[in-house]
Amino acid sequence: MFLHRGSFSEVFMVREKKTGKMYALKCLKKKHLAHSNLENEINVLRRIKHDNVVGLEDFYESRTHYYLVMQLVSGGELFDRILDKGVYTEKDASKVIKQVLQAVSYLHENSIVHRDLKPENLLYYNTDENAKIMVSDFGLSKTLEHGVMSTACGTPGYVAPEVLAQKPYSKAVDCWSIGVITYILLCGYPPFFEENEKRLFSKIMRAEYAFHSPFWDDISESAKEFIKNMMEKNPTKRFTTEQALRHPWIVGDTARDQDIYQSVCEQLERNFATSKWKVMANQGSRVRPNWLQIDDTQPYEQPRHDRSGCSCNRKRTIANFSVKA
Repeated sequence: MFLHRGSFSEVFMVREKKTGKMYALKCLKKKHLAHSNLENEINVLRRIKHDNVVGLEDFYESRTHYYLVMQLVSGGELFDRILDKGVYTEKDASKVIKQVLQAVSYLHENSIVHRDLKPENLLYYNTDENAKIMVSDFGLSKTLEHGVMSTACGTPGYVAPEVLAQKPYSKAVDCWSIGVITYILLCGYPPFFEENEKRLFSKIMRAEYAFHSPFWDDISESAKEFIKNMMEKNPTKRFTTEQALRHPWIVGDTARDQDIYQSVCEQLERNFATSKWKVMANQGSRVRPNWLQIDDTQPYEQPRHDRSGCSCNRKRTIANFSVKA
């Protein structure tokens, strides 16, 4: 069963034949991917284990593809769940952000920066009403060696000012992204919006955003204060995950329980329902690619045994997984 299509990957639901356990198989075309980037992602995933982080179970490769066997997360994307709820409050948003903060705090404690936090990478573990949030997609994540990074990367709209300014940056970039996500969860539209990318980046670098009326009239001052601290232009003054987890909007009772479903969902549908990622996902769910061949594989960094691409033992191993129809 097809689950998701990214820029350079496709994800399928697969079943382990021996146990019947379900997994997500992330398939990446080698020609679109630098080996060092994938190696970085795998090294990061092998280091982490957290209740709110999608885990790596195994890894294989063929002549043309890499295959990551991942923990199956079947509850869908964050925005879709909000649209399906019927009732939605600040408290709901606070609970989501608390889980994201707990996951990212764990990453930062282990010297890992995600660098691409955005709503599409926040998934629900299953379809249960109280399902937990899972942070996914570590393709741009980085292990900190000296406390700062310099490579400009991320998704426009969620990336921190210091990244766009091409300055050395730290794990504080993740906190900025969480601030942007929080903003969207409370109003349904992004804090920075410009058709022209240059003007968009200029606004972000100036941290030029506002809490517009009437969309923010019913949102608590505590929520706005939280966002201001997360989206602080100066990264040295920006909230850390530890500070954010102590904020009253996260751990106290300042998040309102007033229903904001209608106003938020109207804006979500207007600003995100026809966005590129949503269109791609809808198209991908109807088309199964013809390049999914998981019987010609070998384990990561294992020498090839013949021209077919792997040993008989490894073919039997990967054959233990089947794509679920």
